Amino acid sequence: MYKPFRFLAVACLLAAGSVSAGPGHDHGDDTPKAAASDSPRRQPDGSVFLPKLAQRQLQIRTGMVTMAALPQTVELTGRVVADPNAGGKVQPTQAGRIEAGPQGLPPLGKAVKKGDVLAYVRASESATPELKVNLEIAARKLARLEQLEGSVPQREIEAARIDVQSLTQRLSPAGGAYVAREALVAPVSGLIAAANAVAGQVVDARDVIFEVIDPARLQVEAQVFDALLPANIASAAIQPAAGIRLALEFVGAGRVLREGAIPVLFKVRHNDKSPVALAAGQTVKVYAATRSTINGHAIPSSAVVKNPANQDVVWLHTAAERFTPQTIRWLALDGASVAVLDGLKDGARVVTQGAALINQVR
Repeated sequence: MYKPFRFLAVACLLAAGSVSAGPGHDHGDDTPKAAASDSPRRQPDGSVFLPKLAQRQLQIRTGMVTMAALPQTVELTGRVVADPNAGGKVQPTQAGRIEAGPQGLPPLGKAVKKGDVLAYVRASESATPELKVNLEIAARKLARLEQLEGSVPQREIEAARIDVQSLTQRLSPAGGAYVAREALVAPVSGLIAAANAVAGQVVDARDVIFEVIDPARLQVEAQVFDALLPANIASAAIQPAAGIRLALEFVGAGRVLREGAIPVLFKVRHNDKSPVALAAGQTVKVYAATRSTINGHAIPSSAVVKNPANQDVVWLHTAAERFTPQTIRWLALDGASVAVLDGLKDGARVVTQGAALINQVR
């Protein structure tokens, strides 16, 4: 009797383990629901619940804002140009064929010094018949003037004699063609910014073969439509790339309209901490700060995001784990910050880093 009763007890335990609760009594989803309650989510009122752990993972940073007098800034469209005293073009004065220089044809980005021979242009032989005709005409003119010596000014005779000597030097004494070789030298020290030369290439006079630019002496030319603005500029800056801000030094403004605007010139002030991220011809935005001021709250430009209605908003840290969107009206201060004119109060804690990530929570 002992063994059957023991078998019956084991069977009852197995049957009890396989029994499942009916509908509405299953508590197996308690853990996922608890986990879901701690995940970032958008609230019905538009705010975002973001746990402290998620805030650390997303590297959310906030800062308090205070009303201050900020310089009124104007955004201009500019273009990077080379300093005329630190850049130049290399052009031949005659047609001919390209030949490599002493160190070969320089590639893009090569550093050169003023006076370095970059290439040679060997004059075409097709110019020889024209030289012979010009020499014959100059010789006849000289002979005629020498017969009239005493009745014509001596300076005319000397000028004709110089023309004959010049043309004779360009032709060999035996009558064969002397192919002149013109050296193309670097006009300034800098880097090869453009290279349009291939060995054996036939070029014409005034063709741009090389361009040399000193990247440390670039300028920015902008256009303004307010004649009073150039005299009111206090400082300026550009942001050619994320995390790179370069200050500009106002040089002057033109007095001749170009496409209906006044050209304004700035000098780029490089520093050792920011790499050179500019190229001649590049279009940039110039943030010109004037001497006029406006009252506003200064915040990083990355703190401004768009809501679903395409409005400019910032995220306010209103509770330990709650962030609320706030519609604002702003103006640019420079490439890194903006001035909020309406929508913020003193002491508000604004998300200065990670606002775009909060804005994506749904």
